[in-house]
Amino acid sequence: MNKQRFANTIKLILVFLCAAAIPVLLIVDSIQTRRYENLEQDVTDLERKQIELVEQNKQLITDISMLSSSDRIEKIAENELSMHKAQSDEIIRVEMNSSVK
Repeated sequence: MNKQRFANTIKLILVFLCAAAIPVLLIVDSIQTRRYENLEQDVTDLERKQIELVEQNKQLITDISMLSSSDRIEKIAENELSMHKAQSDEIIRVEMNSSVK
């Protein structure tokens, strides 16, 4: 009879643990779902930011290309800085000896 009572107590404890595990597992599932949604939103935000940065980079590369064009630099040198292309008789060549004693 004692064994029967012990077996019933064990069965009752197992049923109680199974019944208690269901809400706990549901809570854990909802926590994991929320964490996944947060991570998914972070990834979406980062992808959007990456697209913006790529577009900004393309624009900057275009600006660099435009600003460094030789025609533009030549116009600024002539019009704003009053410079002109050097004639061959205006060019002075200087030779440096690399031997140091």
